[in-house]
Amino acid sequence: MKLHRMYFCYGSLLTSTVWIFLLILYWNIQEPASPRDLNSNSVLKLPGIKAKKRTVHRQSLVKNDSVFPDLELLGLVNNPEEQKQRDEGYSRYGFNLLISDRLSYRRNIPDVRHKLCQSKSYPTDLPRASVIVCFYNEAVSVLLRTVYSVIDRTPLHLLHEIILVDDFSDYENLGSSLTEYLSANLPDVRLIRAKERQGLIRARILGADNAVGEVLVFLDSHCEVNRGWLEPLLSHVKADRRNVAIPIIDIINQDTFRYESSPLVKGGFNWGLFYRWDAIPESSLKNNEDFVRPVKTPTMAGGLFAIDRLYFIKMGKYDPGLEIWGGENLEISFRIWQCGGQLHILPCSRVGHVFRKRRPYGSPGGVDSIVQNSLRVVHAWMDEYKEYYFMIRPDARNMSYGDITERIALRRRLNCKSFKWYLENVYPEQNLPSKDNLAAFPKGFIAHAKKFKSPRTVRTGRLVHWNSRLCVVADGKVYEKQSLLKLSPCSEANVDQVWHELEPSYLQLAGMLCLDFEDAREGRSYPRLRKCHYSGGSQEWKWTHKTSERGYTLLNPASGKCLSANHSKAGTYLSLEFCNQNSNLLFEMIS
Repeated sequence: MKLHRMYFCYGSLLTSTVWIFLLILYWNIQEPASPRDLNSNSVLKLPGIKAKKRTVHRQSLVKNDSVFPDLELLGLVNNPEEQKQRDEGYSRYGFNLLISDRLSYRRNIPDVRHKLCQSKSYPTDLPRASVIVCFYNEAVSVLLRTVYSVIDRTPLHLLHEIILVDDFSDYENLGSSLTEYLSANLPDVRLIRAKERQGLIRARILGADNAVGEVLVFLDSHCEVNRGWLEPLLSHVKADRRNVAIPIIDIINQDTFRYESSPLVKGGFNWGLFYRWDAIPESSLKNNEDFVRPVKTPTMAGGLFAIDRLYFIKMGKYDPGLEIWGGENLEISFRIWQCGGQLHILPCSRVGHVFRKRRPYGSPGGVDSIVQNSLRVVHAWMDEYKEYYFMIRPDARNMSYGDITERIALRRRLNCKSFKWYLENVYPEQNLPSKDNLAAFPKGFIAHAKKFKSPRTVRTGRLVHWNSRLCVVADGKVYEKQSLLKLSPCSEANVDQVWHELEPSYLQLAGMLCLDFEDAREGRSYPRLRKCHYSGGSQEWKWTHKTSERGYTLLNPASGKCLSANHSKAGTYLSLEFCNQNSNLLFEMIS
């Protein structure tokens, strides 16, 4: 008996020792603390030419976002001060700064690559990259999240340097505090500051002129690179230095900062000289391998691509006469193709990008840089086909566009082909406008393409306000866009009171329009019915905060507020209010 007790004691002691060891090991391999504090001691080193050590604290990443902080709750607006911060974020940056600032600089994002990408192998002797990120009055949180995503998801032996180019920003938090943070936490990230406003194009040239890596990789300042993003790009450039490699650009939702996968599409343009996304013919995507092969693309979106550094110089860099923003992506796309290079999208390389509804800054002096830049493109590269541009923009024919003598000389020196050759060999599917079909050719920007399947209906029923037991209905007809919502007596016979809850989080009234909201800078925000776009944002609604057997609050993550009826009587219009335990905010879906 004593022997058994002795063995039992030894066994317990051994088990305890093993558990203590495992816990210590677990704590040491956990993700490092978020580097949000400017006094953080976490130092990251890159293997650039000045780096002597490779002491790097790297984040442990997972494949999905199930362990993320709840993005919906991060967007909650709890008081007027937070409402002001949110509103100023949209005004200054064009996205939800409240959520961005609450997110860690280093976060997990879902690995949305095709399954075959995860088993692909690449040469061991890939060239090293200089990653160039230009910014002007950017939010610090998205800028640093861009940088940390590159560090966390890039093999260090392939990353020669990260260069940040500040295009003469005038926001105070991008001054000395940014310099001090980089010095303390990212000492090998190079910060170059322009001495006067250059504009995006010349800022990229400044970054490239200071880079020494074999390959230049340009990123926008509001991106997050995904797993395995760099190897496909470098491998493609290594195979032929004339290759320009482009990642699939995924969507970071501007309202919620949720990372969303984009479909496989290629780049094109309309005759107003705006970039557009073109579908790839289904006949080209017959099996899994077709979804991971390089895709020939007539144009690139602009800010995200990899190119051999010496080839970039030989091909004339960017046109330095292009002002601020706009047109540079088409100019370099036409030039690469017409002068002997080629553009390909690498489906196994994916980079998330915050697509803003508007550009939050203008051009100095109010000059329309997009038209001016487009004129430089049409006169330098499009030959007689420039007349199609002027069919769309006759007002631009006599506008000034500066001196293009050097670009014409570059075209001759590189022995570049005609635009007719480009259309016949690179973009044969492009249609030409005529006086008869001119109305079918848009003048403006074509938004990012995203294919949506009809969402599955989770349940149907009446949306009932808990306090009043009244139903939420349209103020007008259920098919009238912009209709407000109000309370009305429930009627089982009235099909116009039936809501459809659709995956993942949409509410559609009578199978017609979706619950949306009108954002108000001052005063109250009101929910409205609008055409369903199924792209989240303002049409995303989350049930949360159930109180005992009472109803739930209905949170709109994009606004950070909850649906409310402030009075318990028929005819009360619904609004969006700060989320709390007030019973006016409680609703339920009754089948």
